[in-house]
Amino acid sequence: MSEKKIFYSHEPDSKIMVKKDRAEVNNWTDDLEYINEELEYLLGIEDRVLNNRQLYLQLHDLRRENQLKLGILYRYEASMRNAIECDTTDCDTFYLHKHEQNRNVYIDHLKKYRLIKSNVLSKFLLFVKR
Repeated sequence: MSEKKIFYSHEPDSKIMVKKDRAEVNNWTDDLEYINEELEYLLGIEDRVLNNRQLYLQLHDLRRENQLKLGILYRYEASMRNAIECDTTDCDTFYLHKHEQNRNVYIDHLKKYRLIKSNVLSKFLLFVKR
């Protein structure tokens, strides 16, 4: 298996950091796109099996939030090309703060999704146990 080398020793640290951050954002967007797919399955389970109004509302709210977070990350990824042009510490700090802020939003959203997903699956298991 061959690995694609994304960092080169001749590159400045700032460029390496932007590449690393961009790769991380790509992983986040891939995760949220997959969550979109899983939410469709979870909504199907809720609709066909559980018929739980509270879960229905939570899943629809979560699907909407997921789409919003995905849009935010796509816009952030597009803005990251400006970080390469930074030539001051203040500029670097701004993009570092922005990245950490987006990471925290992503992590919080992931935790919320996992909680709701676990809730749906546990209710499904209780239903099929009957």
